[in-house]
Amino acid sequence: MHVMLTTSELAEACARLAKHPFVAVDTEFLREETYWPNLCLVQMAGPDEALIVDPLAKGIDLAPLYALMADKSTLKVFHAGRQDIEIFHVQAGIVPEPMFDTQVAAMVCGHGESVSYGNLVKRIVNVDVDKSSRFTDWSRRPLSATQLEYALADVTHLRVVYASLAAELESTGRVSWLAEEMSVLTDPATYRLAPEDAWRRLKTRVKNRKAMAALVELAAWREEQAQAQNVPRPRVLRDEALYDIANRMPTETKQLDELRTLSNGFSRSARAKDIVDAVKRGLARDPKSVPAQPAGNAVTAEAGALVDLLRVLLKAAAAKHRVAPKMISDTADLELIAMEKAPDVPALKGWRLEMFGNDALRLKRGEIALTVTNGEVATTPLSLRAGD
Repeated sequence: MHVMLTTSELAEACARLAKHPFVAVDTEFLREETYWPNLCLVQMAGPDEALIVDPLAKGIDLAPLYALMADKSTLKVFHAGRQDIEIFHVQAGIVPEPMFDTQVAAMVCGHGESVSYGNLVKRIVNVDVDKSSRFTDWSRRPLSATQLEYALADVTHLRVVYASLAAELESTGRVSWLAEEMSVLTDPATYRLAPEDAWRRLKTRVKNRKAMAALVELAAWREEQAQAQNVPRPRVLRDEALYDIANRMPTETKQLDELRTLSNGFSRSARAKDIVDAVKRGLARDPKSVPAQPAGNAVTAEAGALVDLLRVLLKAAAAKHRVAPKMISDTADLELIAMEKAPDVPALKGWRLEMFGNDALRLKRGEIALTVTNGEVATTPLSLRAGD
């Protein structure tokens, strides 16, 4: 099995692949010990060839690979490709486009929510994927034949899965549905790791608006430190400590020793002053600039009952149209539909409105009821039921 080790080999291979309408792509990387992913291997397959690129080979320049990823005349096919795409964005400032994600396409086609690559290959190709090498150290050299075979299988089967799902999307008229979902994956903003937005990844367990302001600044400080040192966020400060500090709002370093989530003597560490300064920045913020705290469990008993009915309606609509419920709506959007007069949610737009949204609104207004017919949930206009 040949592995591309030189820039010239890679350039020739990418030139060949660029002549095809699509290329299946996968990567192997490590990030357990780092903030930024460490790219260790790239696998690609066109209709008639498959190859492996070693990004760690001495002197290799990945510019031809990045050019292929940016070539809009060639479709790039991934499976659950968000982290793969993040690598290309971080290392080369590009987002592969156009793009086809088989995990998303599988949900659109009704193969279940977040279906794994192995399950999809088994279902479509009728092959069991050997995952024994999945968690091996991809940074060690030389790589074994077993590792390389495993890596290559991730793209050789992927091209068959892609062809099957693309045909299914075409036959069911759902090509535009997938395009709508791909717009998120192809948006560079999806992969920007701006420190000022780091708080959005947290569960925001804070008691009030001042604590929220402190949390925003603390999360931004931690993100900057993790990026600069190239270490995982918890290596700088664990989430539990962030919440604790934000809620206590210490303005002097000695106050940090009162927190159980920090080690003894933390107030004397190099980070203590930076943490207190971050808290002070948060407390000094204009209240209008502080993000609103999530509503949390603000769903009333009445709205909660409606959410339960909407969830039943959602599952029925998903089953009827053979699409994963997650593709239509999530629980947060169901709650907004139940509580708000004019909710701005995806479930009430486009194809989702026709499939589920219109009935959801009619159910909310009391215009239809849910019934069970031959073991299946169905909707019935209440006006007809009244005349029975």
